[in-house]
Amino acid sequence: MKNRNLFTTLCVIIFTFAAINSYAQLGIDLEGGIAQSGYNDVRIPGDTGTKFSLSEELEAENVFYSRLRLNYTLNRKHTISLLYAPLTFKSKGSFDNDVLFQDTTFPAGAEIDGTYTFNSYRLTYRYQVYRSDKFDLGFGLTAKIRDATIRLESGVLDDVKDNLGFVPLINFRAFYEFSDVFGLLFMGDALAAPQGRAEDVLAALTWNVAEKVQLKAGYRILEGGADNDEVYTFALVHFGVLGVNYSF
Repeated sequence: MKNRNLFTTLCVIIFTFAAINSYAQLGIDLEGGIAQSGYNDVRIPGDTGTKFSLSEELEAENVFYSRLRLNYTLNRKHTISLLYAPLTFKSKGSFDNDVLFQDTTFPAGAEIDGTYTFNSYRLTYRYQVYRSDKFDLGFGLTAKIRDATIRLESGVLDDVKDNLGFVPLINFRAFYEFSDVFGLLFMGDALAAPQGRAEDVLAALTWNVAEKVQLKAGYRILEGGADNDEVYTFALVHFGVLGVNYSF
């Protein structure tokens, strides 16, 4: 709840700056589609728990997802954006072996309900390093708040691991407009370190349907995780993307 309140406050600040600055452009980017779980491997605690898969040993359902991004661009060079990206997968099935998760042992053969939640809140600054009539290129930094939950339930057995943390990422955006109507967009956030990695990358075809309205369709990949004494968790998610961007 605190993260959502912070996101709302930042949105109000960006709208205020856009309203008082005639050289600024404000945009709202809505995205949705279908999300499919790839691998989703978990071991908690990271040094003593049992490794299991929420997508292979258990069956993860495809889900509809949505994202909201607010963009504020000043002098066509500086862009600040806010992203709210919730995501939850439900899994069902059983394990062939006993699984120690957190402080609970789930016995082999028992029916298991699994929940994997990975909500993301991001604040990004990006600078336009190159711009021509057809091609734009920008790089920046993203401050990401990761709000993650993994839960297993089986009858009276129930255990959960919550993880709230800050992750710095490198942001990039490349856009090629190959006609007055259509373009190709490649953008995302990514960073790797010894403690773990994170990548969230979109490749999409864009279509300018009106002066201030742009549609997009493409593919997004979300991948990453961490490996330490507290948790071992690595996940891959595929997204079929449809979206619309409206500029004020």
